Amino acid sequence: MSSQPIAHDELAGHLGHLSADQQQAFNVFKSILHAANLYTPSAHTDNGPKPASHDEPTLLRFLRARRFDPNKALKQFQDAEAWRTRHAVNALYASFDPVEFEDARRFYPRWTGRRDKTGRPLYVYRLASIGPLKRELEAVPPERRYQRIVALYETMTRFVLNMCSALPHPNASTPISSVTTIIDLGDVSLGTLWGLRGHLQEASGLATANYPETLHTIAVVNSPSFFPTVWGWVKGWFDEGTQRKVHVLGKDPGPTLRTLVDAKNLPRPYGGELEWKFEDEPALDDDAKQLIGEMPKGPHIFEDGQVKRPPMLAEPASNQ
Repeated sequence: MSSQPIAHDELAGHLGHLSADQQQAFNVFKSILHAANLYTPSAHTDNGPKPASHDEPTLLRFLRARRFDPNKALKQFQDAEAWRTRHAVNALYASFDPVEFEDARRFYPRWTGRRDKTGRPLYVYRLASIGPLKRELEAVPPERRYQRIVALYETMTRFVLNMCSALPHPNASTPISSVTTIIDLGDVSLGTLWGLRGHLQEASGLATANYPETLHTIAVVNSPSFFPTVWGWVKGWFDEGTQRKVHVLGKDPGPTLRTLVDAKNLPRPYGGELEWKFEDEPALDDDAKQLIGEMPKGPHIFEDGQVKRPPMLAEPASNQ
């Protein structure tokens, strides 16, 4: 956790910006994944080109999470693929009820519909908006709560990130594979945060294990005086790499956030000009509107430049 100005090497370890050692590690990683029947590279067949089983930005997320150690990345990737099989993630996402899906957005970080200066989608999580819904959240069976989190992460990785990669952004040859998130702790009590700890831990644990390196920057704003106590609870939920991405900006985050996000794309409560609050639907910018029209309801993917319903694919056999 840092209270200093946010600074990242935006492109290190991403496609088109790999060092020679990183490229070699990436080649080894794909090779051992292929040997383990976890990955099939793209190929030309009699029926035309056949895409790879997993795109390169996804593979690189796992490799970055394990500091370009191919064997450690293999273990996490293998575990994540087995997790996807165990929870039938593809079928879950394809069949998820659209009404329930939209309702579930209220409990988790929400995409503003805008992007930061690098093109990464900007998410916001306002904890004070979740507190009054705690009883409603707890009425949902634990297994279904877990499935809701999975569905929302699938939307982030398969729709939002893919769509933002297709939108104009600096370094356009490098796909967008992570998000910038504002966590707003304004008007939230210590008791509320303590009561939500299980809910928050479940979501963060699922992401760390199965959707690594999807969090690029986490800006904590409106942090109360007791935040150091809260951080003591939660920092163990994240690996060290994620911990270093958490920046505490306090009560006046605007000057720092505007170094990351243009004012027109930053919600007004955080020092910007965008009329958007946590309860609102995504406010798509003009480029996004031109690309997709409006934000679709329910589970969707963005593929081949188009918004699509996720296909009902058979789940792969477990590799464990």
